[in-house]
Amino acid sequence: MEITIPIENLSRRDALFGTGDRNLRLVRAAFEVRLTARDGAIRISGPAEAVQKATQVIEELQRALRTESCLRDEELEELISRAEADRVSPADERILDVFLPSVVVTPKGEGQQAYADAILGNDLTFCAGPAGTGKTYLAVAASVSLLKRHRIKRIVLVRPAVEAGEKLGYLPGDLQAKVNPYLRPLYDAMHDMMSFDQLKRFMQNDIIEVVPLAFMRGRTLNNAAIILDEAQNATPTQMLMFLTRLGHESKMIVTGDDSQSDLREGSPSGFVDALVRLRDVEGASIVRLTKQDIVRHPLVQRVVEVYADRADDVR
Repeated sequence: MEITIPIENLSRRDALFGTGDRNLRLVRAAFEVRLTARDGAIRISGPAEAVQKATQVIEELQRALRTESCLRDEELEELISRAEADRVSPADERILDVFLPSVVVTPKGEGQQAYADAILGNDLTFCAGPAGTGKTYLAVAASVSLLKRHRIKRIVLVRPAVEAGEKLGYLPGDLQAKVNPYLRPLYDAMHDMMSFDQLKRFMQNDIIEVVPLAFMRGRTLNNAAIILDEAQNATPTQMLMFLTRLGHESKMIVTGDDSQSDLREGSPSGFVDALVRLRDVEGASIVRLTKQDIVRHPLVQRVVEVYADRADDVR
């Protein structure tokens, strides 16, 4: 197995490598991997488990250098010991480390923490809740963090392209231009977690893929994080089709607001149906966020409360 890790800050290269490349030599000796540094990146190769542990240590060192001027020997020794024992502290699990050095995503409140824990601890996670609770954002952040830590190889972002009063065929442009408005929230979350050039490169190499739900039929996705956003707009048939795309070493996250749907009146929501059918299935987790978990502008919470109190008036 071989993994290449970009050096986040080339000006801190000497601090990362240590005097006379001492840090790299210690990591190489501890895990018995081949380790080379060239062209602004560190390449680690060897047995899969050893490479993953060495990668974990290098990533932790880079994170430490975001706030520290140099690395203490005790820090490196602790990181190596923890990786050798294959232990991850609760604090490390709580931090969703993304690609922008200045950004670290941390769940806010017990609801979001339970959601993040569910994603990291289960292969299939459902999250239901009102607008502004971070359902999509945390799903994307957790997936990006897993990608950065080399626990998955790709991210697939999926949304139903439900027509809200207009036919897609009447919209201008080719198919990609027609569906882009439906996928925009997923792009927005990604732009908060990596540079434009990096996102563009990942999408060109199919490391990150953003697709309409209808295009998922017939696929099996291994070593991936697969997110279905706005799932309340999927039919039961579409939901079954999506859920059966889950492959080996993958995580699937399904988010939606079961209090609203853009499906035709009388059409059942596949999201609501799945919440009932899968509530007792081993390996699947269901998290429900409430208006207390809203993290957008404080006014959003008050808007949600008013509309919830007068739900019958707006139907």
